[in-house]
Amino acid sequence: MEDNKTLTAFALLLSLGFFAMVISREVGVDGASAPSRTVRTIENIDVEAKSAYIYDIRTERVIFAKDGERPMPLASLSKLMSALVAEDIYYDYGTVTISLEALSSLGDSGLKLGERWRLRDLLDFSLITSSNDGIRAVALTLGGTDFIEAMNRKAHELNLRDTSFQNETGLDESDTIAGNYGSAKDVSLLMRHLMEKYPESLEATKIDVARLVSFDGNSYLAKNTNNLIDEIPGLLASKTGYTDVAGGNLAFVFDPELGRPIVVVILGSSAEGRFEDARKLLQATMKYIQ
Repeated sequence: MEDNKTLTAFALLLSLGFFAMVISREVGVDGASAPSRTVRTIENIDVEAKSAYIYDIRTERVIFAKDGERPMPLASLSKLMSALVAEDIYYDYGTVTISLEALSSLGDSGLKLGERWRLRDLLDFSLITSSNDGIRAVALTLGGTDFIEAMNRKAHELNLRDTSFQNETGLDESDTIAGNYGSAKDVSLLMRHLMEKYPESLEATKIDVARLVSFDGNSYLAKNTNNLIDEIPGLLASKTGYTDVAGGNLAFVFDPELGRPIVVVILGSSAEGRFEDARKLLQATMKYIQ
């Protein structure tokens, strides 16, 4: 009997030792990726983007990086932070009214002066269609300039070191200066935070076309600006961005295996090039995880 107990204890110790060894290879003691000798990464993907990043949320590993910590114009990827701040400071059932100041933003989403929206629906509309007047209306309702300050405070809180905001939309400040900047790494961390804290805030961004209705009964058909909706396996969330200064941006989260969300971020490509870059990065990621 004593021998059986000894063998059982020894087997348990071996099992615990093996488990600890696996964990140590997966994640370093500080939560960082495992040492370079045990981490396999993707190299030499030919993309048009100036910066690109693939991040495995489950293992906290960087699968691929091309100038991943380089501050780049964010364009409408900025709306991800706008949505996060809106979620933080207001209730889901809050009402947003479309003002003349909101409608003065560049671009016309068809929103109507004085129209009232449920906050959640207007956020969905703004993220799906990349509506500047929609997200501007949210920001004005929830604080105006204080809303921008809240975006920068949140970036600091999340340790997004390369990120700064001048506006809530991502529009350029001039012909040569972007409104907001951030690195591909920062965008991946922001999307991870959104997926963990407010997953419902990005739920609509995986839909190709959604019908949304304001409190006034006005119905809108929201077409997603991401042309790859049907090509991304296990898509969980996505956001596009484009301005003259930024070029073409794209960020998305997908789950190629059940319970393995991966973030892909593309910055500084072209309007069409970002989608071709995404196809290349997707293909490389799928091959990597096999």
